[in-house]
Amino acid sequence: MPLKRRVPKRGFRRLKRSRMRRESFAAVNLGRLGRLCAGADPIDPVLMEARGLVRPGKKVKVLGAGEWTAQVTVRAHAFSESAKRKIAASGARAEVI
Repeated sequence: MPLKRRVPKRGFRRLKRSRMRRESFAAVNLGRLGRLCAGADPIDPVLMEARGLVRPGKKVKVLGAGEWTAQVTVRAHAFSESAKRKIAASGARAEVI
């Protein structure tokens, strides 16, 4: 039997560097955040966990889908550009933790 048929065939998959360093975030839309966390100031990841928006221990990224009218401070690990614009337009503050 030839050597190439006797040698085990095992592959090697190289991971891209960008995949190795990528952080994972729990995404929360502004519309849902406004409905479920109304009346709370400030809105932070601990409150989001308590209301069931994110799983415990996950970093939170706020996305800009939905309407935002509340004038409260929103604290999260990351914000999308549209979320920052909507929060600033309503007179509220977006703080990165």
